[in-house]
Amino acid sequence: MPEYTATINQETGRIDKVAADLFADVSRSQVQTAIKNQQLQVNGQIVKAKYQVQPADEIKLSLPEPEPIDAQPEPMALDIVYEDDQVIVVNKPQGMVVHPAPGHLHGTLVNGLLAHGQLSSINGKIRPGIVHRIDRDTSGLLMVAKTDVAHQALTAQLKDKTNLREYVALVHGVIAEETGTIDAPLARDPKNRKRQAIVAGGRHAVTHFKVIERFSDYTLIRCRLETGRTHQIRVHLQYIKHPVAGDPLYGPKKTLPGHGQFLHAEKLGFTHPTTGQWLEFQAPLPEIFTETLAKLRAGETIKLVNNSGY
Repeated sequence: MPEYTATINQETGRIDKVAADLFADVSRSQVQTAIKNQQLQVNGQIVKAKYQVQPADEIKLSLPEPEPIDAQPEPMALDIVYEDDQVIVVNKPQGMVVHPAPGHLHGTLVNGLLAHGQLSSINGKIRPGIVHRIDRDTSGLLMVAKTDVAHQALTAQLKDKTNLREYVALVHGVIAEETGTIDAPLARDPKNRKRQAIVAGGRHAVTHFKVIERFSDYTLIRCRLETGRTHQIRVHLQYIKHPVAGDPLYGPKKTLPGHGQFLHAEKLGFTHPTTGQWLEFQAPLPEIFTETLAKLRAGETIKLVNNSGY
């Protein structure tokens, strides 16, 4: 049974939140389950989730052995935009996790793809075929490798920045510029291990954007990725004070109602790994996205909702 220990320095707040922030690979839900099972102690005593941590508190957390992660085929409906003997292009819906991970062992895109057919073996049993990812609550296009040859070729294109990845985002505030480039390094947020942040010395990250349409309080933009870091567009847009609407991790406390962030991987282009042909695809915006845009264009007042976060 894995055990975690820490001593509180300046952290404040509920024990479940503080413990999840202290232990990088532990989620808040895991901490809450441990508290219910009396597997978390503070200064040798069992506490409840609402306990407020104090300086010098000693935390000891015990978790059950993790369930082995081995992606299994699960038949499901997939929106396949293109497929041949080397690659698949799939339009992922909001709410779907790309590959199995603790807390998300079933119902992922990989589970469905395994049931659909052959995938490359380069990423092992957890992420077979997955060349790049998009966040759970981001919708849109992903390229998937069916063979190891295709996987290597597509990965090389990502590294060499010769593919095309364009996103549409609805952001808070009105962007004055018509175009812009955000060049700011990204790394794990030292204050919150579940977030990314602009950190000096972090990984090089560049996002280009262009305004599509402006509304009274929002702007519709197109973003082109030059690099592909975790949460890159979301963090970069928060950095310029125009966070993505609906973003539960980087957005404001009040935001537009939806199914997560209004961010959609609309265009995907790459050179076919064996034929050398340039392929380019476009996926329509999700229904909640188009409905929200229609309301904004009509000048309707949209009641904001609390941004609950993860």
